[in-house]
Amino acid sequence: MAKTEKEERLARDRAEIEARVASFRETQQKFEREREQYCDTTLANAVNGSAPSFWR
Repeated sequence: MAKTEKEERLARDRAEIEARVASFRETQQKFEREREQYCDTTLANAVNGSAPSFWR
C-alpha cells in the first residue's frame, strides 16, 4: 500500500519534531551537568576556604 503525499509529509514532520526534541533534551542534559559541576566546584571551594580571585 503506497503512502499518500499527505502521509509522507506528516511522517517527515514527525521525524523532524522527534529530532528537535532529542536535540533539546541533549542540550538540557548538558546544561544540567554543567550546573552540577559548577555547584560542586563552588561548594568545594567554599569548604576549602578558596574565594574567587575578584574577592581577594
